[in-house]
Amino acid sequence: MYPPLTVNDMTTQDANAVQVGGDHYKTEIQPWDFIIANDLGYLEGNIIKYVSRYKKKGGMADLLKAQHYLQKLIETAGK
Repeated sequence: MYPPLTVNDMTTQDANAVQVGGDHYKTEIQPWDFIIANDLGYLEGNIIKYVSRYKKKGGMADLLKAQHYLQKLIETAGK
């Protein structure tokens, strides 16, 4: 189990310096930084998140999650 984060951890450290829940996001650029830099919405952000971690964390399950978000994005894109 991971040690609990303290209020001090969350207010004094850069969020990228604190890893919560595994190392599947330890990449050259954090997915959330890419999402923010490109002004992506919720659906697009989740697609990026799941695709970027599938090799290290969820495998096919993460690809299917990304596909599910993509399906919803396609359904709503024209509205």
